[in-house]
Amino acid sequence: MDVEKLRSEKELLDSKITINIQRLSGKKKEASRVIELESVSNVVEAISSLIEAANKLINEHNQMVANITTERSKLTAQVWKFVLGELKSDLSSYQAERNSLDKAIKSLTEQISTATEDSRKKELEIRELEKQMTSVQPTIDGINAILTCFGFQGFSVAKTANGSNYKLIRADGSEAHQTLSEGERTFVTFLYFYHLLKGSDSESGVTNDRIIVFDDPVSSLDSDILFIVSSLIKELFDEVRAGTGHIKQVFVLTHNVYFHKEVTFNPNRRGEAMKEETFWIIRKPSLVTKVEKHLSNPINTSYELLWSEVRNPDRSNLTIQNTLRRILENYFKILGGVDPDEITGKFEGKEKMICKSLFSWVNDGSHYVQDDLYVTINSSTVESYLKVFRAIFDKQGHFAHYEMMMGDALVESVHD
Repeated sequence: MDVEKLRSEKELLDSKITINIQRLSGKKKEASRVIELESVSNVVEAISSLIEAANKLINEHNQMVANITTERSKLTAQVWKFVLGELKSDLSSYQAERNSLDKAIKSLTEQISTATEDSRKKELEIRELEKQMTSVQPTIDGINAILTCFGFQGFSVAKTANGSNYKLIRADGSEAHQTLSEGERTFVTFLYFYHLLKGSDSESGVTNDRIIVFDDPVSSLDSDILFIVSSLIKELFDEVRAGTGHIKQVFVLTHNVYFHKEVTFNPNRRGEAMKEETFWIIRKPSLVTKVEKHLSNPINTSYELLWSEVRNPDRSNLTIQNTLRRILENYFKILGGVDPDEITGKFEGKEKMICKSLFSWVNDGSHYVQDDLYVTINSSTVESYLKVFRAIFDKQGHFAHYEMMMGDALVESVHD
């Protein structure tokens, strides 16, 4: 409602009514006087019109509230109609560009589908060609050539009747797979794996780059076969160094000291490890596995390996007693003429018991656990064993050998 206009109309009405009342009062005084009253019909009509207009708006508002869902839909449609009207040219440009992109995507999708199908067909053709080229004969010839080259006559490899598998035969032609020893099984498995490195066990994938892990490959092998295995692995080392094959890295894990010496021998190595090789020793003191890196080959002989365990500050408390015993056995047996009782007699008390424990193995060759029952195994006990072990060399006049084998570890122990 237009309140200001209503207020002005009401003021006009009030003024006219006031004028008319004044004129009627004058008429009472002078009855013969002719008066003319101000007409209020126009003002009343104007006020009525304002009230009717307000009531109409109220009714329209009430109807809109009663139909809020419909009205909201109408408003939304009107807003979108306005937005579309404002963005009509932009939308037309977008739609035209999108249609162009859709056509390009459709064309590229069809090209990709065609290329994918062609690629699939080519792969099938390649597999068929590989089937024609793939043969077990090169592997048979390669394994037999190795066996002949190294003078191995225990068995050889032949092709089965179907022409796609292998079989092992003895020199007299009989099949050998039922009579292979554990070492022969390990050996033939290694030979097959060795030739598998050159190719693949499937029709495809012969060009994949590889990282090779040999995990103690000489278990149950005699010295002759061990030499063959180490020689073949060293050939792989040469290929990796030269970068001539698909083998990019080789890991060799072993417990066998002799095999380690064979497979790591390289006349070009001068003290420290070569740039393309690393040496590691895995130890497990106190049930925690530790991997130690060495700048040079850490293992020279089995005897040196025993001393390296004594020098190691992270030595195992569970095995150090037997390590000390083995050193005494190796060293004093080589010298000969050693009387363990005479050496034991040079100690007294607890040290005498420890010395007797160390020499019990050397004396009677026993490898029994009962030898360890003299003293409970702990850090204090280990220190006692090491002290007596050192004293044995000192009392026998061989402390120079002890100094040589302990090296820097001896200096550190003296400083400690």
